[in-house]
Amino acid sequence: MPSLHILSDYDSKYFLTLTVIEWINIFTGVEYFQLLADSLNYCIYRKKLVINGYVFMTNHVHLIVDKKEGGELGGVIRDFKRHTTKEVIGLVKHDNRSYIRRLLYKTYKKRKKNSLQVWEPNNWPLMVEDPEVYNIKLDYIHNNPIKKGYVDEPCDWVYSSARDYYTKERSPVRVTVE
Repeated sequence: MPSLHILSDYDSKYFLTLTVIEWINIFTGVEYFQLLADSLNYCIYRKKLVINGYVFMTNHVHLIVDKKEGGELGGVIRDFKRHTTKEVIGLVKHDNRSYIRRLLYKTYKKRKKNSLQVWEPNNWPLMVEDPEVYNIKLDYIHNNPIKKGYVDEPCDWVYSSARDYYTKERSPVRVTVE
């Protein structure tokens, strides 16, 4: 996977969208969302990642991320995508989701890659330095499940940082609230 276009010399937050290849709806069960949460938490505790906001959708993930001193954001996101790709493919096989396996294999053949992919290579990072832009992106993240019709209120979607910001409940990912 190509590296992110993140300027590692800058101490800045980034808004990222990690998209499933060809927008395939892979994340449709709790075990998939838990895999994403566990993987991000690992990156937080072991790889100096800071998550300020997130939402998991069925075919993409939005993040507002930063790094602790000594962390390397591009490498962390690359490793997260590599690890979750292996694990998601394993879950798809275990769940016997032949339709999803066929879609992934079709994409694999079309792109002539060396291995199956789950994530699109690009993450479209946007440096977030302005507090107003930060709040706009955070609201966008939290309202994504409402726009899709999954829930009526941001806090009702379990796999989002909305709970961390608007209630006393914690979401599955250890968010740093600002």
